[in-house]
Amino acid sequence: MLGNGVVGILSESVNKWERRVPLTPSHCARLLHSGREKTGVARIVVQPSTKRIHHDSLYEDVGCDISDDLSTCGLILGIKQPKLDMILPDRAYAFFSHTHKAQKENMPLLEKILAKRVSLYDYELIVGDHGKRLLAFGKYAGRAGIIDFLCGLGQRYLSLGYSTPLLSLGASYMYPSLAAAKAAVISVGEEIASQGLPSGICPLVFVFTGSGNVSHGAQEIFKLLPHTFVEPSRLPELFGKVRNLNSPARTSKRVFQVYGCVVTSRDMVEHKDPSKIFDKADYYAHPEHYNPVFHEKVAPYASAIVNCIYWEKRFPRLLSTQQLQDLMRKGCPLVGISDITCDVGGSIEFVNETTSIDLPFFRYDPLTDSYHHDMEGNGILCSAVDILPTEFAKEASQHFGDILSQFVGSLASTADVSKLPAHLKRACIAHGGALTSLYEYIPRMRNSDTEDISDNLANGHSNKKYSVLVSLSGHLFDQFLINEALDIIEAAGGSFHLVKCQVGQSTSAMSYSELEVGADDREVLDQIIDSLTSVANPSENHVIISQEMNKISLKVGKIQETVDTTEFDTKRRKSVLILGAGRVCQPAVELLASTGSSSSRQWYKTCLETDFEEQNDVHVIVASLYLKDAEEIIQGIPNATAVELDVTDHGSLCEYISQVEVVVSLLPQSCHVVIANVCIELKKHLVTASYVDNSMSMLDEKAKNAGITILGEMGLDPGIDHMMAMKMINEAHVRKGKIKSFTSYCGGLPSPAAANNPLAYKFSWNPAGAIRAGQNPATYKSQDETVHVNGDDLYYSAVRFRIPELPAFALECLPNRNSLIYGELYGIGYEASTIFRGTLRYEGFSEIMATLARIGLFNAEAHPLLEHESRPTFRTFLYKLLKIDTEAMDEAVIGEKEITERIVKLGHCKDGGAAVKAAKTIMFLGLLERTEIPVSCHSAFAVTCHRMEEKLAYSRTEQL
Repeated sequence: MLGNGVVGILSESVNKWERRVPLTPSHCARLLHSGREKTGVARIVVQPSTKRIHHDSLYEDVGCDISDDLSTCGLILGIKQPKLDMILPDRAYAFFSHTHKAQKENMPLLEKILAKRVSLYDYELIVGDHGKRLLAFGKYAGRAGIIDFLCGLGQRYLSLGYSTPLLSLGASYMYPSLAAAKAAVISVGEEIASQGLPSGICPLVFVFTGSGNVSHGAQEIFKLLPHTFVEPSRLPELFGKVRNLNSPARTSKRVFQVYGCVVTSRDMVEHKDPSKIFDKADYYAHPEHYNPVFHEKVAPYASAIVNCIYWEKRFPRLLSTQQLQDLMRKGCPLVGISDITCDVGGSIEFVNETTSIDLPFFRYDPLTDSYHHDMEGNGILCSAVDILPTEFAKEASQHFGDILSQFVGSLASTADVSKLPAHLKRACIAHGGALTSLYEYIPRMRNSDTEDISDNLANGHSNKKYSVLVSLSGHLFDQFLINEALDIIEAAGGSFHLVKCQVGQSTSAMSYSELEVGADDREVLDQIIDSLTSVANPSENHVIISQEMNKISLKVGKIQETVDTTEFDTKRRKSVLILGAGRVCQPAVELLASTGSSSSRQWYKTCLETDFEEQNDVHVIVASLYLKDAEEIIQGIPNATAVELDVTDHGSLCEYISQVEVVVSLLPQSCHVVIANVCIELKKHLVTASYVDNSMSMLDEKAKNAGITILGEMGLDPGIDHMMAMKMINEAHVRKGKIKSFTSYCGGLPSPAAANNPLAYKFSWNPAGAIRAGQNPATYKSQDETVHVNGDDLYYSAVRFRIPELPAFALECLPNRNSLIYGELYGIGYEASTIFRGTLRYEGFSEIMATLARIGLFNAEAHPLLEHESRPTFRTFLYKLLKIDTEAMDEAVIGEKEITERIVKLGHCKDGGAAVKAAKTIMFLGLLERTEIPVSCHSAFAVTCHRMEEKLAYSRTEQL
């Protein structure tokens, strides 16, 4: 049965809220339609479910079988563990089993697995580069957790007598998608920015603990609100400043933003010796040397705590019950705690229960030490939901399946575990009724009766004549380091008993174990301790901190470096030359320079297709006319070099191109022909970021004769979308169909989280190019008629391109918004009666751009004010364009309202709403600032592009 290529998908039965799936219908479609010879999957059988996020019919539509009977399946996939009576013999199963850490509560499942001769693969153990887990839902827990918490805070503040915009927010599961939930948070943020928050609850400070995926996910949602992040040390200053503004005499004062503060372990504890500074390695090795300070330095200023850290009992608590009681007696502003880690009785002592998605909150009153399940009354609102990612079941499943689908074929088509790629082989806990070699420690750990041994130690008893308590920490279970320690003990003839065990809940967290190591001979015990010490301490001279996964440490905290670097010595070094240091250069460098270490996706491909054959280590050379620009691009990127190069210098250009295998030109299109001719001469491949024009097309024959590839722009728009369209059109023609209408939706929209400005748009490339493209003339075909549109009309007549219906994916991307079509429109000469092509923008974009164009902000002619060395300010220049007489008008009072009125008065807008949006954009771009315009700007167009490049750039964390 194993390896027959038939995959089963379980109906989740553990929790009523579990709606996630390991593979979505789209993943199943790709696996089935690509053919078994390519994917390893012949059939997929899906158990019917009425609560799964994807309806059974969607699986059936893509070719899956719907059946309760999974007996024909060699591989069965789930998210959570199935009921024991659902486990079929002699199959392979993959799910989160939580068995590899030998937890007592999960041992009946493991016993069933072994009895049924099942091959068990645990998602938690599938790791990629640098030992990082590849299948996890951390960010979705953070995202869902913070949205639920904001919803609860709105209700809690209302019970305290404050109406806030948070009250309109729902729980995460109430939204059809993550994008819709984000849009709702953005809407709340807009209301905070315009209406403000009551002064009595401000400053509203959210404290995020930790810096892992969970914390990043929570912060991602929080950043959709108008916010400012402050360092922990600045909290007292912030608290005093805002509270002074909110004095009793100013009760009507409103605050228009919230504050965030991210704290890590250095902000939570300090060394007991005042002369010593915080040291992370020392803290992890000797937590007993540190005192908790979070309750003194951070908590007194927190309105809300979002807890995202992993905690072990050997560390000080983040906040104890006594500490909270003391804080509340002193008037601490803390209103709520979201314990996304769901660590009952853990780092936040008074969180004593998990909560559910439908009942996510309880209220803890520290003054009476009592718990309540309502919003009314004294106390702190607490949340500790243990299944948060399923609230975004659709996106979480898509993310999960994107990874799983890349190696599910190997699991489905392989009966011999030894033939699997190493990353999958390591994730196999049991096979053929026995534990695999990496997990043979499990029965050894189970045979140690923790409770009995703890009692014996407390009474001074031991089974051996000599014994010692040894503390180990590191990634003991997920990286199998416990095997090494136990082998050392048993090989020497000693014995061990597990006394304490704190298991890491995530890949970034370490585990901690205390073993009673015993021997009848003192010399044997000394030998064991010496061996363990030698493993943990390669050097006695200093303590080494490392975040590598394959380290083990004794309580003294000295860690051994065991990374096998021999694989890197065999890599062949390839080089790529990137010409230009513009906006898109850095991500290109980061991607290419990381090829040797591989992203997880690239790494999968290596595992599945090349069976760990030798990889290439790519060295990237970034060449720019100005060396400083190239150096800024490669800063912090390994395998990258910056050089100065003028491409008009033929000799230097030849010198650098001769050293590489591939040239990537990110320079203007006019430079490509010169570069291409050198590449042809030296037989080097060339990639450009420009569309192929006539001058490049003329080089086609030369490139073929030289045996090289010259690849031009072929991206999403208009490349991939047109190729996909032609595939569908050709398929229709094969079936004797006739294309009556073709509409293509595409565009570089910022995600709702990044659409945080009046234009709801940002530039991933040069604004000048984007604006010019938007003014190009267009041609499209409608009802067999060819329509020509002048470039100038595209902004002004954008309303004529309003689309009455958007496709489902666009509606999902743009929740609660209408969208305008704006951009390039052109005909495609296929057999069609209606052909239309455009680019999506958020609502209002074209209205604003049209208004700015009428004002003259896109005029490319040299402006008289900008011809002199004496530079005007942005404010002065704007006044000139708006014909504002500063002598007759007090410029101190000129703001959004006055600009709006001026725009209408000059006839640039008939619609007052459009004028308001344009005025907001002008304010946002800083065109009212009193700073001087740079000397490089000689036209209104240049001034506008300069400001847009500064104000409308994507941050590192923002996405399209």
